Amino acid sequence: MRRLRRLALFLAIACLLALWLLQPERAGRLLLRQAGQALHLELHAQSIHYSVRDTPRLELRGVVAQRPNDPTALLRAQRVFIALPWRTLRSMGADLRIERIALDAPVLNLPALQRWLATRPPSETRIPVITHGVQLRDARIVNDDWQIDQLAIHIPSLHPTQLLRMHVQGRYRAASLRLPVDLAISLQTPQRLLEGQRAGIAGAGHMTLADAQWRVPLQIFLAGPLRIGKDSALLQPAKLGLAGRYENGSTQRPFRLGLFGPMAFNSASWRFVPATLVLHGAGPIPNTQARGSLTLGQTLRLHLQGQLAQWPQQWPALPAPLSASHSALPFVLDYRGALGLTDALSLSLRRDATTFDAQLRLPAVVTWVNAGNTGSPLPPLTGTLSTPRIDIGGAVLEGVEVDISHSP
Repeated sequence: MRRLRRLALFLAIACLLALWLLQPERAGRLLLRQAGQALHLELHAQSIHYSVRDTPRLELRGVVAQRPNDPTALLRAQRVFIALPWRTLRSMGADLRIERIALDAPVLNLPALQRWLATRPPSETRIPVITHGVQLRDARIVNDDWQIDQLAIHIPSLHPTQLLRMHVQGRYRAASLRLPVDLAISLQTPQRLLEGQRAGIAGAGHMTLADAQWRVPLQIFLAGPLRIGKDSALLQPAKLGLAGRYENGSTQRPFRLGLFGPMAFNSASWRFVPATLVLHGAGPIPNTQARGSLTLGQTLRLHLQGQLAQWPQQWPALPAPLSASHSALPFVLDYRGALGLTDALSLSLRRDATTFDAQLRLPAVVTWVNAGNTGSPLPPLTGTLSTPRIDIGGAVLEGVEVDISHSP
């Protein structure tokens, strides 16, 4: 009789458990509450669909994840889908494996995420094994002074100690800068980044620098050892190769640019300091080698010291005897202003004993060069030319000092 009572009790519990499992809303909210307690987050969802057939699956809509007492949610999403193998549930997360994750229209607030991560013990921050990949669609990452929108990420699979491959599309925005990108990225070991160590990364694809008046479509290759910090990233040394075209109105100028040196990102700025630069251009864009610094953010800052291999043929011809010299032309260039190089820049140029110091606006000078003989005989700039000798029309001038003050 006692055995029959035990059997009846077991069957009753089994029936109650079965009925409970047939209520996905209740089961899903229990799982959500347990996950929130483990993560020290308040997790909410407008609707929950839970299935245990074959592989346990959880689909949440209208998701909000927020740290207690934090005014800003670190994550919002229209839809979150997670498929977990039974082994993960049986181990209560000790064996952290996930079959698949998909997020629709997620919005990640980076400062709120960083505040939450700062409260987590390092041992509790783990990268799961994801066997059938991660898919993000129409995502956004929001920071205080920059954001990434129109973001789509596809990761075929993820393992914390194995090579990670991903395809990333999105648009970086900061002030007037718009930077659409489409990149294939490989990361050597994700776990190393989580531990504050360097991990090799390489990316290749397309991006476009653009503002209201100009655009620069680019093919890009970037590689180097990466380290991630709080709201920062450091690639040291970085190898950056660009093949692109500067477009402004009817003007189109193709070029190839190589940069080598540490690349740091924080405060919505990319910085190469110090940088080695090699530029190969066509038409009036000269072949150049230089060293210095480059900062790209809300403004563009350049300080370069190098040399032009030769005077470009598309530039106005130099007078004799300068035109007969085959010496390189050392230069120093400084610029701080709009991203399209539309503000004034300073240029110091030398060939042999001749020196030239000027303030100029690049678009105006390009227009003057393109006009050829139909435009003004004086370039649109302010500067000083000093040379020991100039031959003009059969006359020889020595000890020449020329002040130029001409604006378009």
